[in-house]
Order: sequence, then C-alpha cells, then structure tokens
Amino acid sequence: MNTAGPADVPARMGLDLTPFRGLRYDPDRVGSLSAVTSPPYDVVVRPDGLHHLESSDPHNIVRLILPQATTPAARNKKAADTLQRWLAEGVLTADSEPGLYVYEQRAGDGMLQRGLIGALRLSEPSEGVVLPHEDVMPHIVADRADLMRATSANLEPLLLTYRGNGSAADATTIIERTAQRPPLLATTTEDGFNHRLWSVTDPEDLTAIQKDLARRQALIADGHHRWATYLRLRAEHPSPSSWDFGLVLLVDTARYPLRVRAIHRLLHHLPVADALATLGDSFRVRPVEGSLSEALEALSVAAAEGNAFLLAGDGTFHLIDRPSPDLLARTVPADRPEAWRTLDATVLHSALLDHIWHIPDVPEHIAYIHDTAATVSKAEHEGGTAVLMHPVHEEVVRDLASLGVTMPRKSTSFGPKPASGLVLRALER
Repeated sequence: MNTAGPADVPARMGLDLTPFRGLRYDPDRVGSLSAVTSPPYDVVVRPDGLHHLESSDPHNIVRLILPQATTPAARNKKAADTLQRWLAEGVLTADSEPGLYVYEQRAGDGMLQRGLIGALRLSEPSEGVVLPHEDVMPHIVADRADLMRATSANLEPLLLTYRGNGSAADATTIIERTAQRPPLLATTTEDGFNHRLWSVTDPEDLTAIQKDLARRQALIADGHHRWATYLRLRAEHPSPSSWDFGLVLLVDTARYPLRVRAIHRLLHHLPVADALATLGDSFRVRPVEGSLSEALEALSVAAAEGNAFLLAGDGTFHLIDRPSPDLLARTVPADRPEAWRTLDATVLHSALLDHIWHIPDVPEHIAYIHDTAATVSKAEHEGGTAVLMHPVHEEVVRDLASLGVTMPRKSTSFGPKPASGLVLRALER
C-alpha cells in the first residue's frame, strides 16, 4: 500500500490542481526573503518565536498568519489591513500570469524535497480524493476560518502527499526538469534549509501535470485544520468560485519521502511530581539519566516494545511505559482497529489525560509543540509537565487513512513543512 492509498483513481475523482497568480514578496521592498518567512502558524513557538519573527522584519508573514491584538476580531482586521497595505505599497505583488510553482527544500544532511504548489479543488473525505488522518479541533478551524474570511487569501500552503509511478509522463518528471532552470527566488532560512521556487506556465507542461494528478489520491500530511477551514468556507460561498480551491503543496513521496516526527504535549497546570504520583501501578516508571538526546534514545528503545512516554519539566526525565492491560481495556475504545487502539496518542489521551490526570483537551490546559527542547524548556519555566512522544511509523498513518480511520489530533508531524511567506494565493480578486 502506498502513502496516500491507491496510486491510480478514476480521472473524474482524482486531484485537480490548477494554476493561479501567486502573491510574492518584492525582494527590493524587504530586508531579505529569509527575514519575511515563517514556519507554519501552528509550528511557531509562542511567545518567544513569535516575537523573534516579528522583529526580524516589519513585513514578516507572521503578521498575517498570527496577527496580534486584544480580541480575535481585532486580530483578523489587523491582518486584513496589513495585507491590503502591503499590496498597495507593492511589498507583495501578483505574478503576471497564472502558473503552478515547483518548490524545493534542501538541507545540509542531504535531505531534498520537491513538490508542486497550486490551487487544489476541494473534496470531502467521503469522496476518497484527499484523505485526512487526524481529527481537528473545532476552535482552531473557527479561528482559521475567521482569519481567511477577513483576508480573502490562502496565506500558507498545506502539505499533501501522493504517489507517482516514475514514468516519463508524470508530474515529477516536469518538476525535475524545471528545477534545472534558474529559480524565481532562492533563500536560506534560520533552520539551515535552502528554499527555491520556480513557476510552471507552459500550457503543455500544465496539461501533462493535471492529467497525471487526475489519477492520483492524496494524504494530508500537514494542515488538517486548514483543510477543514477550506471546506467550511467553500460551503459559505456559492459555487463556482475561487473558494472551491485551496492552496497546497503536493509532494510525490515515491520520489521524495517525507520525514515523520512526533508532536509533544505541554500540560500547563500539572507538575511532574503530581503526574507521577497519580500513576500508581498503571505504568512502569523509571528515571532516565543524561541529556535530552540520551533520554529520547531511551524512549525510542521502550517504544519499540509498546506504548511509552517521556515526562520532563522538573529538571530530569522520567520514562513511563508498559501500561496495565486492565487500564487499557477500561479506557481505550474497543470499536476501532487494533492499529488505532495501540497508538501512543490514543493511550495518552484515553488512559492518561482523560482517566488518570483528568485534563481536558483545551488550550488552557494543553499545548501542542513540535520542538522537543522547547517543550521541555517551557515545562520547566511554567512548572508543568512535558509529555514527549515517539514518532508514529508512516505505514501506520497511511493504513489507517486508507481505512477512513482518523488518528487522535496532533499525532504526527510530517516534514519538512513548506515555509510560509514564499507564495500566497488571493481569493476573489
């Protein structure tokens, strides 16, 4: 089985990726392209990372994707006003003709990822064209929808994967040929990644790409909340309209495999001592000596045998594993596939958060953080508990998605994620 289900689907139900006139920063109007980019909105570590990005350049994209004001309405208006001002001042300009965009990310360790950025026709999960693998949080969807309504723009692309077949006629062949040309832009961000972008406007190339993708099925690798937002806003606008499409990056993982990392939990109001004291004999608990990397290695070894978590926040590390079978039988829903019931995220939320710690899954109590060291640091600063997770195997993700079974929210972090700020999509213009 491949990353996004069957490689080929009937053309009438496949991916429909269309060209658009991208909005891009004018390099002459900003300090540097790297200074105006940002990680996706949900990866920015707040408040420190947010403040750092805001101070890097007055036009950093974070001012649009994470506007700051006293109320949600004021935040969204601020983003809309900022976007309009940047357009009027020529900070952001629209490309002269519609196109798809080849996007490349390269790291010093040899990692290379290329894909296509375009406007993808939206579809419901039941149609089997774009498959989600995680649940979403309604309040985040509502927040993103309010922002998108206010700005009438897709501010950052989702990350979707599909499986090409390596033929001379597929989209990846055009991507690799295009990447031999001089790019529209090239920049290196603080994380060491080099980013390059090209436009594809040749009618024959566009037709070949669309014909190939029309037989494909995609998996949402990153951006479930934004996809749900796209669907919500499509329902609010009579079709046909520009709201029938959403901005995505499509990556052929047969050619460019993604990395899968964990998303960690920060429990704001639960000290580590209290977290450990309430476990009783429901988990085995062991202290782990050494550095964070050594503790993560111990987590990896334990996770190979079953459910395991690393707790931190009190200056040391605590490995908890081997959950009681009786606890699992009482707390984990039995009406799901075995692969879902044995997920670390399932056990964490069903057994630990809901049953033992009694912590509601709301922002006041739980933060979801991608950066491991930042999660530990914030837990130590707040006096809370960092719950460090082990990554889920990609095979598990795609198997569950193909069955139509969604994983617990924030179960995985696919990457590398596209940088926000390299190309935007305006709606209703």
